[in-house]
Amino acid sequence: MVRVGIVALQGGVSEHYYMVRRAGERIGLGVEPVLLKKPGDLRDIDAVIIPGGESTTIGIVAKRTGLLDELREAILGGLPVLSTCAGAIIMAKKLAGTRGAQPILGVMDVEVHRNYFGRQRESFEVDLNIDFLSGPPFRGVFIRAPAFTDFWGDARPAAAIEYNGRRVYVAAVERAMIATSFHPELTGDTRIHEYLLSLAKK
Repeated sequence: MVRVGIVALQGGVSEHYYMVRRAGERIGLGVEPVLLKKPGDLRDIDAVIIPGGESTTIGIVAKRTGLLDELREAILGGLPVLSTCAGAIIMAKKLAGTRGAQPILGVMDVEVHRNYFGRQRESFEVDLNIDFLSGPPFRGVFIRAPAFTDFWGDARPAAAIEYNGRRVYVAAVERAMIATSFHPELTGDTRIHEYLLSLAKK
């Protein structure tokens, strides 16, 4: 049984809960999703998901409860993590396109530019080639999405799109950390969640 913790402070929690269970069913793996709201909830967790939502809200509440520091320690210790949209902002060591400081984990060697693609009315979908997935393109759902604007250390881009005549990176990986600009939980495609489970099994 693989226990997957989902940071449940704000955002797309129920969608990830459903998708990680469905991913386990598809690959024949027992999965127990666990909602993470306070530091003790991280006990015996094999992987974690930081969902999309409002990154500032998630960061502030996680810091206030003490979850932020414990989660940072666990991820730096090798806990596999999938972070989507706002979750990617929280994971990044550098933020661009933001005013003022916000609590972040700062564990991934990337710079993220929040709201890179504009406001909610500029939301869009596009097929993506993601280098850690096999099979057909993955349908990316972008809602007030960030973009990855710099990489260093062990971090590397994992997917890109053409946007306004420029190549823009929309997924990143670093060791057991996965970060996406888009929302894989809003599709019927469980492959990214399956990939997280494969990391958890290791």
